[in-house]
Amino acid sequence: MPFPNKQTVDGLKSVWSGRLVRVKAGAAAELTRFEGRVGRVVTVNYDGRAIVDFADGKGECGWYDVANFEAVLEEVTDDAEKKKYDPTASAAQRVPARQS
Repeated sequence: MPFPNKQTVDGLKSVWSGRLVRVKAGAAAELTRFEGRVGRVVTVNYDGRAIVDFADGKGECGWYDVANFEAVLEEVTDDAEKKKYDPTASAAQRVPARQS
């Protein structure tokens, strides 16, 4: 699979970065462990994959690269669903709470 060009990736970054997303039900077998979780798109890398933070505050913090993300992820628009995402559980805090 060829790499997308820089303009395409930059466009995807501007649209998807910072969005709260969830995995579509039945979208991809390798993403079933994330069904029901809300994640935040951190960025889109130059391989054309979304880097998604599915931190849930249960010790399973991490960033995951998701291929073909436009087909398998959907934006979370419901306010109740958005509250499922805990930004303090992120693995990428400047000073995590356990170190302060």
